[in-house]
Amino acid sequence: MQLPSVLVLNGPNLNLLGTREPAVYGSETLDDVARMCREAGQRLNLEIDFRQSNAEHQLIDWLHESRTTVDGIVINPAAYTHTSVALADALSAIAKPVIEVHISNVHQREAFRHHSFVSAVASGIIVGCGTQGYVLALERMATLLAKSSAGSSVKKGA
Repeated sequence: MQLPSVLVLNGPNLNLLGTREPAVYGSETLDDVARMCREAGQRLNLEIDFRQSNAEHQLIDWLHESRTTVDGIVINPAAYTHTSVALADALSAIAKPVIEVHISNVHQREAFRHHSFVSAVASGIIVGCGTQGYVLALERMATLLAKSSAGSSVKKGA
């Protein structure tokens, strides 16, 4: 039996986790987050494909490729959250559950961070839980995928 697969995508500057603004983002590195996600995936019986890019087109290409290869997407679009209609369109074109994650509480930060193009196409949003938000997102994804395989339809916004 093949495990459900989840693509975990990370946007620009997340490769600097652990050194960039640790007061905001914490001291854990992206490698630490990848390890946490893989450990959660093992516990939740999910196959995890963990990726990061600073390039918007690369994230979009990975999303296009994933349309037929993954069961769900967890994404921290980082700064593209607030700027990228193209990323939101790519996510919208995928008939899979999407969980949006932000390490910091974007609603306690600058006003421009309060708007997300991605949220409108996400099944759920986890904000301000630190890197634990990724694990929470995977737990929610496992629930959504279990409901889907049990015959319920899981759509964006569900």
